[in-house]
Amino acid sequence: MLATIEKQSNRHVVKYKRPLPHSVNAVWKVITTNEKLQKWMSNLEIIDLRKNGKMRFNMNDGTNTYEEIAITDYIEKKVLEFDWGTDSVRFELSSTDNGSLLLFAETLHELTQHTSRDLAGWHICLDLLTDLLDGIEHHSFPMEECQQRFNEYKELLDSYKKS
Repeated sequence: MLATIEKQSNRHVVKYKRPLPHSVNAVWKVITTNEKLQKWMSNLEIIDLRKNGKMRFNMNDGTNTYEEIAITDYIEKKVLEFDWGTDSVRFELSSTDNGSLLLFAETLHELTQHTSRDLAGWHICLDLLTDLLDGIEHHSFPMEECQQRFNEYKELLDSYKKS
């Protein structure tokens, strides 16, 4: 299922909802433990897991180059929010009768030509996160699937901009 996009004040909020047949504890571990996190988002690394803590976005290009990312909100096993360039991303977890609900939101100040690619990338990363929870590990990023999602998100954004 594709994400939804809504206008809030002068921003655009993209939301992905993922009901998961896994406990909040299991999902939280995959989001916040570097060993697990890097299996579904290889560029991210948590340095100091707390509000006002730090993460890194590693370029993974052999240069040891990274960008530091500020953790802007944190409630253990419930919320992890951090800067994403000039925007922000937020993971929210809640328990359900069948496991948990993961709500991932990206708040965008503006829509650019790169937005469709970014949304497709997050969609695929969330798929990889779900697979990891289900015991399936991928050893490479599924570029073909990402291209398909890119096309779908490009259509979604085009339609959103017209409304």
